[in-house]
Amino acid sequence: MQAIVETLFDTVYLISVVTIGILMILKNKGSRQYLLFGIMAVVLGAGDAFHLVPRAVALCTTGLDNFTRALGTGKFITSITMTIFYVLLYYVWRTRYHIMGQKNITILVYFLSALRIILCLFPQNHWLDGIPSLSWGIYRNIPFALLGIVIILLFYKSAKEMEDSPFRYMWLTIVLSFGFYIPVVLWADTVPMIGMLMIPKTCAYVWTVVIGYRTMIRENQE
Repeated sequence: MQAIVETLFDTVYLISVVTIGILMILKNKGSRQYLLFGIMAVVLGAGDAFHLVPRAVALCTTGLDNFTRALGTGKFITSITMTIFYVLLYYVWRTRYHIMGQKNITILVYFLSALRIILCLFPQNHWLDGIPSLSWGIYRNIPFALLGIVIILLFYKSAKEMEDSPFRYMWLTIVLSFGFYIPVVLWADTVPMIGMLMIPKTCAYVWTVVIGYRTMIRENQE
């Protein structure tokens, strides 16, 4: 039952975000903001596919233990693409709210992103061994969480100041995604059921993408 439900959910998710991303790339009518949003959605879906597709195959065939290297590689790639996702989201913020300058914030975003990616490259992560390191899982996610906090604060402040109704919940989608993700990092290996929190975490990312898409459609019709 888990194999069927999880595979169906992941299939719908991947097809949905990639399709929405492609539509935004094709129908943004020259809007840099929505072009970035579309690329961001495709990066999200394509990156997650490296982990979710092998997981679906494993669940539906011989089990996760026989796909250790594929799943580890997928998790590594997803870690990188999720970092890129937030860098793109930062530029969505800059474009939507016509932000000029703010060099210090840009440096901070790139520093945290680079640090996260560098930490992901260390062999101590044991991506391919099937023996994940809790300590390194925490290390590499510290700059990632800080990056998320920066993006949350930027969208919250700007949407409130500009009375940007379509994006008023963008900050909340990021809060929810991290709120569901952090317990998985900390306790999923000892309490496997906590891994189920990846489902609402995924839904939070879909909400992020849908906000951008619906706003683009509304503005295209005006």
